[in-house]
Amino acid sequence: MDVSGEVKSARDMGLVACTRCTRVWPAGTRSCARCGQRLHPRAPLSLQRVWAWWSLGLIAYVPANIYPMLETRTLVSTQDNTIVGGAVEIARHGSWGIAAVILTASVLIPIGKFLAVAGLALSVAHGSRVSRARRQQLYEVVEYIGRWSMIDVFVVAILSALVQLGAVVSISPGPASLFFAVSVIATMLSAQSFDSRLLWDGPDPSPASRSRLA
Repeated sequence: MDVSGEVKSARDMGLVACTRCTRVWPAGTRSCARCGQRLHPRAPLSLQRVWAWWSLGLIAYVPANIYPMLETRTLVSTQDNTIVGGAVEIARHGSWGIAAVILTASVLIPIGKFLAVAGLALSVAHGSRVSRARRQQLYEVVEYIGRWSMIDVFVVAILSALVQLGAVVSISPGPASLFFAVSVIATMLSAQSFDSRLLWDGPDPSPASRSRLA
């Protein structure tokens, strides 16, 4: 940081870091002499990969909420439940906490990730009045919650393994479980493809601009 308080990136200072061994080299160095990794000031085609994975995740998320996530077969009937329908059914039996966890992990978190990743990518491409530090914090939150996105698939897998009573009752994953897994993996790859250093390349919005957002 210089005396004016402006944060300078490594690229502003004529440096480039190796993403494998973290050694810093002068800008223009083609490869790391320590580990041989190709050096780039920013990840090539970062936003293009973000949008490609993001689109795949969104496309897969639609059938994940339309088709059954869980198929329950008994001697007399067969019941199919979507993600939301399954959570509602669990709540009817009094397990409000489990239903809330499933709804949060399967509906609120994925939608929030879609909006957050899209917002970050758009802010890099078109600018934003939100400070760079705030956007970096949002990116870190998206990275953190990504590990919890597969909880619905895990619940289905556990139930399918435990509740197998032969001809009496059986539980098996529905087609939505595959789409949901694809959607989760795609959104995780979308977030990982985003080079957060891009957030620090543009000018930081002025305090007056940020105050208008409050």
